[in-house]
Amino acid sequence: MGEVVKAVESGSRAGQGASLHAAGSAPPGAGRAGDEDAAAPSVSRPSVISLSFKEKAALYAAYMRFVDGGGLFIPTTRPAHLGDDIYAIVSLMDEPSKVPIPGKVCWITPAGVPGRQQGIGVQFARNEAGAEARRVIEVLLSGALNSTRPTHTI
Repeated sequence: MGEVVKAVESGSRAGQGASLHAAGSAPPGAGRAGDEDAAAPSVSRPSVISLSFKEKAALYAAYMRFVDGGGLFIPTTRPAHLGDDIYAIVSLMDEPSKVPIPGKVCWITPAGVPGRQQGIGVQFARNEAGAEARRVIEVLLSGALNSTRPTHTI
């Protein structure tokens, strides 16, 4: 079937599997004594991941319509925890623009589960961006949403 879903870590080589990239690491020299920012609490930024779906079948396998607000399964070997913030930038087949999807980890498939690909499920944020992502994906999958074909999750 070829490579139909590609998740790329920022700065990684394409085709090296899926991974998450923790955005917002401190710049060199941050936190030195005397810096104004040294006493400021650290602010957690979401991990950023870029996904590309080349075929409708791959999008169907990754879409989690049973999740409140919608969600996507993201193949990755990087450890994640339930509730981690994720920001996905998704290319959908022939759509001219990428779809930004903020969300949280709601599903984890660890390595070694028979018949399942390792990765995480991301629940779309309950905001305008999450609603728009769900709308776009469900329009692309119309007609296939009620299929009984297996997916990456259930």
